[in-house]
Amino acid sequence: MSRESWVLVVLAGLVALATLVGAVLLAVRVVRTRRLLGALGAGGKVAFYGALIYAILPVDLLPDPIYLDDMGVLAGALFYLGRLAARHRAAQRGLPDRPPGPDRLRRPVS
Repeated sequence: MSRESWVLVVLAGLVALATLVGAVLLAVRVVRTRRLLGALGAGGKVAFYGALIYAILPVDLLPDPIYLDDMGVLAGALFYLGRLAARHRAAQRGLPDRPPGPDRLRRPVS
């Protein structure tokens, strides 16, 4: 093998290692949200367990050395669980789900 071939193999290995580390870090963050599952309802449980099952099972959209699809599913689950957790916290505090829109900021002139 030529020197250029070795450089490409090493770079491909580093990219695969970096995506594996990223997928593991995302999986750890998803697992940390497990304590909130009881409060987040069925949608949170489906997102949590679905993301973990997809990341663990060998059936993927992309081959396993490329963990981008696993990272996308885990990141999507984290985003969804984060939004559910924010809604849950807002409901506990008695706050509205969303800030008032521009139409609610203006008072009607009488």
